[in-house]
Amino acid sequence: MKTGLIVEGGGMKCAYSAGVLDAFLEENISFDYVIGVSAGAANAASYLAGQKERNRRFYTKHSQSPDYFGVKSFLKTGNLFGLDYIYGTLTQKGGVDPLDLEALKENPTEFEFPATDVETGKPRYFSKEDMYPFDYSAIKATCALPVASKPVEIDGHFYYDGGVSDSIPIWRTKEKGCEKIVVITSKPRGFHMEPQGHKRAYSAALRKYPEIISALDHRHQVYAAQQKEVLSMEKEGSCMVFCPPKLDAMGTYSVDAKLAEMLYQSGLYDGREAKEDIKEFLS
Repeated sequence: MKTGLIVEGGGMKCAYSAGVLDAFLEENISFDYVIGVSAGAANAASYLAGQKERNRRFYTKHSQSPDYFGVKSFLKTGNLFGLDYIYGTLTQKGGVDPLDLEALKENPTEFEFPATDVETGKPRYFSKEDMYPFDYSAIKATCALPVASKPVEIDGHFYYDGGVSDSIPIWRTKEKGCEKIVVITSKPRGFHMEPQGHKRAYSAALRKYPEIISALDHRHQVYAAQQKEVLSMEKEGSCMVFCPPKLDAMGTYSVDAKLAEMLYQSGLYDGREAKEDIKEFLS
């Protein structure tokens, strides 16, 4: 029976999934297939590379640099999140806190992450084979939030954040043949996504990319359908779901190290508490 793991995106709120994944590492919990979205993809990469607490450092330590997020980054690079800093200076081979790409690629688990094509508004699924020691453009692409970031170019095509088109890739995971699926969300249980705010502003900023505008317009509807599928599978026993506690002060763009640590510890606790249940579920 093929097992799958989905790690939702959500910017700094993904400190929760960083904790859950570290609990999985403690217990040697693994999957046949893993798909992460946006920051969830970055978290999944460290998990698959076996680098416990690496993600924690990004949310609680590295995030405090002005190059990580903020006005300095935006004025310097056109990105609120300093994607070149995060996935270059910090992550690349020889960087400040490098990803063990060799270990990731040696891991037999299949790893994918979506980015949204600006021309079609549809997801393209990248894999660990698209990651290189000095080029993490594919990970940058899945993290490039529209308006807050510039689109990322790969092989002549431009991409935005994977969450624009596939926030909870449950259908992709089922297409991959996974029959038992674990989902780590960045939203509390019962979360309801509203239509995207500031429509006039993002429509103006993204006027060159009408398919991205359309995807943002309908994102809440797709998200609701994905949620419904996940909850239905949970009820029938083929899905386990981890959800963070409600923490209103912690948002996608929050760089509060104390709040991030709280979310991380919450995820670590939840993962540890569920270790026997998840082992039984996956077996």
